[in-house]
Amino acid sequence: MLHVQIVPVTPFAQNCSIVWDSESKEAVVIDAGGDADKIQKQVHDLGLTVKQLWLTHGHLDHAGAVGELARIWQVPVVGPHQADQFWLDQLEAACKNYGLPTPEPVIVNQWLNGGDVIHLGSHAFEIRFAPGHTPGHVMFYNKAQQLLWAGDVLFKESIGRTDFPQGNHQQLLDSIQRECLSLPDETQFIPGHGPVSHIGHERAHNPFIQTN
Repeated sequence: MLHVQIVPVTPFAQNCSIVWDSESKEAVVIDAGGDADKIQKQVHDLGLTVKQLWLTHGHLDHAGAVGELARIWQVPVVGPHQADQFWLDQLEAACKNYGLPTPEPVIVNQWLNGGDVIHLGSHAFEIRFAPGHTPGHVMFYNKAQQLLWAGDVLFKESIGRTDFPQGNHQQLLDSIQRECLSLPDETQFIPGHGPVSHIGHERAHNPFIQTN
């Protein structure tokens, strides 16, 4: 069975997710944005073995601890789409601008494209390409448990910012319509920040999206 623990990290309270298989105790960490010691402690306390680090996009609050943890655990980095390479290239400068600790470089071992499928043991995750917040943003969807990791695309009753370099508001709205609102209403999603929600709730109550 698949289990999830959300670990808020960085001053931006980014929802880092530890995801694991209850039988094998093998895990992935999605969007290890910072506070590497905190993430390591949670993994240790849960008795897990991390196999990969997954990234929805290249912003500092999602990728800040990835380089360090990849080195410590000797595991590959998977995602995002290659269009976010430029964000990862300027990670150190971005952290300096926000007064955050200098991060270790992030070396991506596997770039992702929409429609790809990646696995944690027997658990399959469909890659949904959702540019707009950043040009290379991806989301991870586990159909079996109707669970979506939405990164900074969709939030409870809100949507991602598009005022960063290469952000695009209409592209973000198109991504939400295509990749989020095409999912069943009961699909639960974990956003990059804030509370967990459901697609049906957003379809009915999110003032930033329009449905036909």
